[in-house]
Amino acid sequence: MEIILLQHIEKVGEKHTIVKVRDGYGRNYLIPKGMAIVANKTNRNRLEGLKRLEEAKEAQLIGEYQAIANALEGKVLQIGAKAGTSGKIFGSVTTVQIAAALKEQFNIDVDRRKIQLPEEDIKMLGAYTAKLLLHKEIQPDLNFEVVAE
Repeated sequence: MEIILLQHIEKVGEKHTIVKVRDGYGRNYLIPKGMAIVANKTNRNRLEGLKRLEEAKEAQLIGEYQAIANALEGKVLQIGAKAGTSGKIFGSVTTVQIAAALKEQFNIDVDRRKIQLPEEDIKMLGAYTAKLLLHKEIQPDLNFEVVAE
C-alpha cells in the first residue's frame, strides 16, 4: 500500500513523502491516527500544495530557529546528576533532562525529539556535545556538562 506521510515517522519516512508500507500498518494504524493518507491520484495532486504550505511555515520559523542558535552559542548547559565516587552517574542523561534544563536555565523551549545525543550513552560526569535538529539548515551544537549534585 502506498501512502503519503503527514508527519515524520521514525524508520518509515519523512513528512510529505510517498512510501510503501504493509496494508495493515497503513490501514489500521497510520491512516486512523492521522499520520498518513492514501496515495491515490487526488491526494498526490494535493501533495504539492501541502509541500508549499509547509515550506512557507518553515520560512517563517527560520528566524526563530536562528535566534535560538545564536542564544546558545558559547554557552554551556549544566545538568545535575547523582554520581558515585568514581564519577559514574546513576542512570544516564536523556533528552528529556536536557530539554528541561534548557527551559529552566536559558528559557528556551525545544522539543525533546529535536535533541540528538552523542552516540555513546552519557553515564559519566563530564562535558558533552549534543546536536539540536531545529531545521535542516539550522542544526547548532549544544554544549552541556554533567555535574554531580
